[in-house]
Amino acid sequence: MERLTYTEAELMASHEGLAPHVVAGRPMHGGFHADGTYQPPRALWREPALRAWEAALVARGGQPMTADSSLLGGVRLPTVEQSRVLLRHGLGQSFWNTLTITGKIEAKGRLLAQFEFPDLQPFVVDDISSMGIGHLNKGLLRAHGFDEGGVDGVGAHDEMWYVARDLAFGSGAHPDVDPPETISRPEAGQRFMPEIDAGVEGLLSLLMNLLVIEFRAEIGFEATQAILRTPDLFADRRAGAEEAAEIVERIRTDELIHVSSLRLFLGECEAVTFRTVDGGTIAGSELIQRFWGGLVRWATVEQPRLVAEQQHSVLRSRIMEHPEADRVWAEFEAAA
Repeated sequence: MERLTYTEAELMASHEGLAPHVVAGRPMHGGFHADGTYQPPRALWREPALRAWEAALVARGGQPMTADSSLLGGVRLPTVEQSRVLLRHGLGQSFWNTLTITGKIEAKGRLLAQFEFPDLQPFVVDDISSMGIGHLNKGLLRAHGFDEGGVDGVGAHDEMWYVARDLAFGSGAHPDVDPPETISRPEAGQRFMPEIDAGVEGLLSLLMNLLVIEFRAEIGFEATQAILRTPDLFADRRAGAEEAAEIVERIRTDELIHVSSLRLFLGECEAVTFRTVDGGTIAGSELIQRFWGGLVRWATVEQPRLVAEQQHSVLRSRIMEHPEADRVWAEFEAAA
């Protein structure tokens, strides 16, 4: 039988003997096996543990949350082809901004390594010591946070995005930019699971929001690679753009661990019974699905429309500054 309990040191351990991951002279996390395969960091025991917990969950009659990035197949602006139009007309700032903002958002993920989250065991009827959710504070969330924002001066996803950007554009090609203000759900702050401890509800909602963020990121990463790999773009820095696309691929490889872990955690939460504040119990599946339904509607229907409207206005203003604004705008709209 595969092991189901691990120490924090094990879940934070990386593979040894890897060739270092260095880009543009900057050390990055992870490394390369002898055959050139990229190896994510802190995965020596984390990946086997996730597989073991998933097998145990299935053996108990459960399954990881059945959702993937196709869930968010709604409107996105600009499209890949619209981004190509902008770049071909010398309007690269929008794509530069996207890469910069992505890096800054990734950096915020380091908060997962800095907080102590509620221990779920006192609030769950089942014994979770041999489950993934019993190890959230034993390295799993810390490892996720370090993957995003780094530790000990080694570049993580934030730095990898900045390096990818500079490989394609050159350092300082456009001004620095901060992420726009988040468009929050109208129900932000509302209790959706009042039957359970507020801290536990916060943790469950965090896990679900993180999964949606990972799905949204996956779609964006795929689009980014398609743009970087367009043969007629970045003509003077073609090799750099190709290397940038490879860096994004390494980020995507890291993120596969995040997606599989979050789907596992939520599947485990659905399969257990939670204690209510009034001394009763409630099925985890009821709590998860109650929140997940509203989150998915916001993430697939309402938020994409609002973001697209916001972006449409910003991009039109930027295009209108071009000497051939009308022609570029017509091309841009045709590529929607």
